[in-house]
Amino acid sequence: MSSDTTNDTTHDTGSGAPVTAPVLDWASDYDIFDPQYVADPFGIWDELREACPMAHTDRWGGSWLPTRYADVYAIAHDIENFPSGNGISVVPLVDTNAAGNAPAPVLTSGVPPISADPPLHTWTRRLVLPTMSPARVAEYEIFTRELCRRLVDDVIARGEGDAAAEYAQQIPVRVIGHILGVPDDMSATFTEWVRDVLEFAHDPERRRRGIVGIITYLQGAIAERKADPKDDFITELLQSEHDGEPIGDAVVMGMCALLLIAGIDTTWSSIGSTMWHLATNPDDRRRLIAEPELMPTAIEEFLRAYAPVTMARRLIEDKEYMGCPMKAGERVLMNFPGANRDPEVFPDADKVILDRQQNRHLAFGAGIHRCAGSNLARMELRVAVEEWLARIPEFDLVDPALVTWAGGQVRGPRSIPVTVR
Repeated sequence: MSSDTTNDTTHDTGSGAPVTAPVLDWASDYDIFDPQYVADPFGIWDELREACPMAHTDRWGGSWLPTRYADVYAIAHDIENFPSGNGISVVPLVDTNAAGNAPAPVLTSGVPPISADPPLHTWTRRLVLPTMSPARVAEYEIFTRELCRRLVDDVIARGEGDAAAEYAQQIPVRVIGHILGVPDDMSATFTEWVRDVLEFAHDPERRRRGIVGIITYLQGAIAERKADPKDDFITELLQSEHDGEPIGDAVVMGMCALLLIAGIDTTWSSIGSTMWHLATNPDDRRRLIAEPELMPTAIEEFLRAYAPVTMARRLIEDKEYMGCPMKAGERVLMNFPGANRDPEVFPDADKVILDRQQNRHLAFGAGIHRCAGSNLARMELRVAVEEWLARIPEFDLVDPALVTWAGGQVRGPRSIPVTVR
């Protein structure tokens, strides 16, 4: 058992743009992009659960932040009052046709199934599930393990490396690329596009660049697969049917964009957070090596303690929840990371307990929108840990002050310089 802290690390929002005014009252004016929130959301959630478990802010178009497990769980399941089809982004999407820019393509069908309500959600999710089945994930594991070994070899050869940028962030983008049939040399470009979309709320131009980049690439890839089908997810979707009709290009594009956006930054953040924990908690690291049978429960505990994703539901009409007057157009943030730290549900919630037995965490969400790629994410996290510890059982941070984190809709470390012992 070891304590989880974020002490002795520096943090940034990753935006590079001017930050908004600092938060003075988290209950009535929170900002999940605030450097203090990125650095240590845990203490903020603890305070809010006691004083104001449903915080509100007028920032970013207005939103509500539940901090208790029960509220997050209930709202996630209530798709009638809190639908996904009206928008899932924490902040309003940028105008890709803004003045001064050439007209840009848009995802006219959203990114189903996660951004859709039934019936579109139902049949698009059904199309995704075979690609994310345990049997298919077992096939991807071969590719993932070989990749991790190459990345570890490079760190060992140099005696040092960045466990986030040069390891964690290299894995999901290449695995997803493998599934989509994307050339490996596109990995760095996709990484930047995904970061543009998820991390740079303060920089509309950069968010626009990411959105346009992803859509433009997928338009070309879809046209290529129509002319020359391949053994990949894009081709599978193009050859699928719904109600006896081929799947429209807009839906295919949205589903592929979701795989990129939801399958890259989220997973590398989980892997990166776990690598940071192992670097800063040697007792946990050594116990996991000495007791490999703990790996299944340890992986679930890392997912619980460092859940990276905060989704959103945008209200279509005025609603009241637990006495909170929610207005049409406001968002309710699906604060899965905060729910996972609720001491009413998880004893010693702020401790990472490798053999925690009762662990109904919400790292993958809840209800009909629970992550369809959870099998894949679990595999990538497990293999990343196994391959690193098999070859690098002892490693340390170069300097805690060099560790940086990014936050917002997806929170995780962006740089973890380590030395190999």
